[in-house]
Amino acid sequence: MTATESIPPVPPVPGVVPARARTVYVVTHPEATHHVDGLVGGQFDSELTVKGLEDAGRIAAALAERIDDGASRAVVSSDLRRTAQTAAVIGDVLGVAPVLDSRLQEKSYGVAGGREQSWLDERFVSPPAVGDRLRHHEGIDGAETRREVAYRVYEATSDALTRDVDDLVVVTHGYAATFVVAAWIGMPIESTGHVAFHVRSGSITTLREDDYFHNRAVLAVGETSHLQR
Repeated sequence: MTATESIPPVPPVPGVVPARARTVYVVTHPEATHHVDGLVGGQFDSELTVKGLEDAGRIAAALAERIDDGASRAVVSSDLRRTAQTAAVIGDVLGVAPVLDSRLQEKSYGVAGGREQSWLDERFVSPPAVGDRLRHHEGIDGAETRREVAYRVYEATSDALTRDVDDLVVVTHGYAATFVVAAWIGMPIESTGHVAFHVRSGSITTLREDDYFHNRAVLAVGETSHLQR
């Protein structure tokens, strides 16, 4: 049985999510060593560069400005080094210990992880414009399909949203961030074949639920103005 076949045929059942006003900040880690070295990231466990660490401080400062002093807060993060480092800086500034969740890791590119980007580019099989894009295999041994990434990120997001806090920070990666937002708005997994929220490294995406209608809004996607300070 392949990894894809082992996935349940229906989306995961969400946990008990409190009905409350809240803001969710989806943070993508800033510059990491694989960026500057021209290597494939994915689940290759790179770490932040000196610039990346400085930008993590800028992200943390921007979040501290947006989150009220008396607000309850939590930080949930991918456990890869570059995201864990980012979360640690944010947690120090916000006064909370980050919770690491491997399900928020970036998409795996299998044997391409850590190789030169050109190696992957030469072998990559792009998805079709129509058809079953979710289960499309990109031609790289061990690489995850889009559907596999969606399932684990949806589960992680659902669990993170059970935290009864005013402000939740989710630290993840560029590809995975799309599925955090899709899960937030309740998009069925089987409808995520074409969805993409393009965000740069070190960005902040702001999501908000109101306390009357309990609508889930996407207020801003991929903000990076804080990195210019």
